[in-house]
Amino acid sequence: MFGIGGGELFFIILVILMLFGSDKVPEMARAFGKFMAQVKNATNDIKSEINRSAEESGIKKDIEEAMDIDINPIKDIQQEIEKQKEDIEDITGPIKRRN
Repeated sequence: MFGIGGGELFFIILVILMLFGSDKVPEMARAFGKFMAQVKNATNDIKSEINRSAEESGIKKDIEEAMDIDINPIKDIQQEIEKQKEDIEDITGPIKRRN
């Protein structure tokens, strides 16, 4: 969690208890929880506004169409190899040795 280990987290909690006392910690936790809920709601509002604007301007449709393109480099390479094999067989066909 944020690069903080168990020992460090324990030390932080201990310092908070020493500074503010056990009676203030629950109030602080509630306030922090409310703050985090407000931040989450604000980010969700921003996301929905961006999505709505993208839909209205048609950008979202363009992005979805661009993402729907079948891009498969392995398939393209295999097709190219098959074409080269056929070309080589056409060229070497009459030259092949007969056993």
